[in-house]
Amino acid sequence: MFIKNTWYVACMPNEIDGKPLGRQICGERIAFYRGVEGKVAAVEDFCPHRGAALSLGFVENGNLVCGYHGLVMGCDGKTVAMPMQRVGGFPCIKNYPVVEKYGFIWVWPGNPEKADESLIPHLDWAVSDEWAYGGDMFHVNCDYRLMIDNLMDLTHEAYVHADSIGQDEIDESPPDTTAEGDKVVTSRYMNEITAPPFWKAGMRANGIDESAVVDRWQISRFSPPSHVLIDVGVALTGKGGMDADPKDRARAIVVGFITPETENSHWYFWGMARNFKADDAELTERTKVRQGEIFTQDLSVLEAQQRNLDDHPERRLLMLNIDAGGVQSRRVIDRLVKAEQEENATASA
Repeated sequence: MFIKNTWYVACMPNEIDGKPLGRQICGERIAFYRGVEGKVAAVEDFCPHRGAALSLGFVENGNLVCGYHGLVMGCDGKTVAMPMQRVGGFPCIKNYPVVEKYGFIWVWPGNPEKADESLIPHLDWAVSDEWAYGGDMFHVNCDYRLMIDNLMDLTHEAYVHADSIGQDEIDESPPDTTAEGDKVVTSRYMNEITAPPFWKAGMRANGIDESAVVDRWQISRFSPPSHVLIDVGVALTGKGGMDADPKDRARAIVVGFITPETENSHWYFWGMARNFKADDAELTERTKVRQGEIFTQDLSVLEAQQRNLDDHPERRLLMLNIDAGGVQSRRVIDRLVKAEQEENATASA
């Protein structure tokens, strides 16, 4: 159920400052740390001596030292040294392609020969002074595809997030879903409305009258393996929507990098990139806190949903028109997983 030959966000840089980090990704236990000259490294979280977790050790001279018996592991997965032992015949462990870019640590859990840094998606908002980003990470006990469903169908905002980003007009504005290649886009537009509380705050921050009539947009974009970026915002009615002059709109990108841990759990790297008042650090922090509160509401819903699905695997779920974004995204995942499995079977034949 996981695409392996691809880049996932593994962690944030501050998670490996000063000590290793153990994290399971697509069912594989990986130890992340900063090696020589602070360059990020990733190896199998398994000491070849007695199977201890290397992530519970420490970094010394750019190498990872097992905290159980002192075995020293290099970034390439080869044992460098161990007290009172000759290590030339020690077995190697896996090492993983890993890149630090755009404020995240990315890992390739599949065939390392296929790893290509250029395949990491380009993030305009991460390299532009016109944008500000604030975000964090959650561990979520549900199938990662349930989170994709959630982000590709924002109808739930009217109910789960009624006090922040939800409003009745969401239910009254049918979404449109298109698929092209491996990409899926679900769009919803609401014209001549009053902004919900979260966007009223955004309007105030950008010097716009919060009581003004606005046009609102939500454009969810899925790309494999499990990334969902949502272009959202409001603009004064008749000013061009998302293409309006920056002074007439409040626009942002809701960021969702979803990294599978196991079949029923994942790491959710969330945030919001904002392209108004980008130099306002206080606004960035307030937005991050509010986004965290909103996303926390999703977690309780999704984890309870997973428990129900675990308890009733025989039940057939309904597929409605609002589910098209999630359904199409799952089809992309299924197709790519099948192709990868067939390629691996051919290679091993």
